[in-house]
Amino acid sequence: MKAITYSAYGTPATLGLVDLPQPKVGPGEVLVRVKAAGVNPVDWKLAAGYLDPILEVRYPVIPGWDVAGVVEAVGEDTFDYAVGDEVYGYVRKEWVELGTYAELVSAPVRTLARKPRELSFEQAAGLPLAGLTAYQSLTRVGLKAGESVVIHSAAGGTGSFGVQIAVALGLRVIGTAGAHNHDYLRSLGAEPVLYGEGMADRIRELAPDGVDAGLDFYGDDVVDTLQSLVREPHRVVSIADYNAAAKGAHQLWVRPDTADLTFLAELADAGKLTVNVEHALPLAEAARAWELSAAGRTRGKIVLTV
Repeated sequence: MKAITYSAYGTPATLGLVDLPQPKVGPGEVLVRVKAAGVNPVDWKLAAGYLDPILEVRYPVIPGWDVAGVVEAVGEDTFDYAVGDEVYGYVRKEWVELGTYAELVSAPVRTLARKPRELSFEQAAGLPLAGLTAYQSLTRVGLKAGESVVIHSAAGGTGSFGVQIAVALGLRVIGTAGAHNHDYLRSLGAEPVLYGEGMADRIRELAPDGVDAGLDFYGDDVVDTLQSLVREPHRVVSIADYNAAAKGAHQLWVRPDTADLTFLAELADAGKLTVNVEHALPLAEAARAWELSAAGRTRGKIVLTV
């Protein structure tokens, strides 16, 4: 099979398209014929060595955790899916090696769910990691209908999913973003606020009695600011501040979860969750996809088509 690989930490230039043996399929796994693979910032950050202290890496690495495709084979004692089923998932395994930037990927069934019917394969591939991150951040602080939430970096890939999911759950959403993204946030159902100096005061003008929770999807040492805005400081989640727990907030690392993926698929099929694919590039252009991701100017998702 064709796959993108790298054999040492480095830049996008280290990526290469190579021929590799078809992956083995163990019990509790299925072999997925990849139609599209999602590109996320963690892919190139991992390849640059930023996560070396916490993740086991075995070379050569096929990068990528997000996938959408069709089941081609099933492993022993695996009855969850049948050949021909359309699936999508966040295929994170025990170590980093056999990822989704390939024609085929062996995926534990715990990392998969049935693909949303109303989404294309490209759209479905852009949803798992970012969508799960957004949903699990909302559930981590127990948000429920009628409550309010501030989402920092609400126009980004994870943030835009967070806004849509929160609105679908019946929450009031205040989203921070640059002025050029305010109309976009309004279209998703959020009340936009300009980030940067004075952001907290602008949020207080919208919610003088405070908000119920805050989600940090970018960083910029914003956890303290969010804690000053929420009624209970522990109801703040960050995916970017690794000192969040020491501050009394939550530091979230997304987990594969079939039930959560199924919930996201149901939202998509009900028309309550859309995926904006801004760039769909062929597998061979993975390095270009990483460059676009690292530039940080993409509003929607970047995917690789296979």
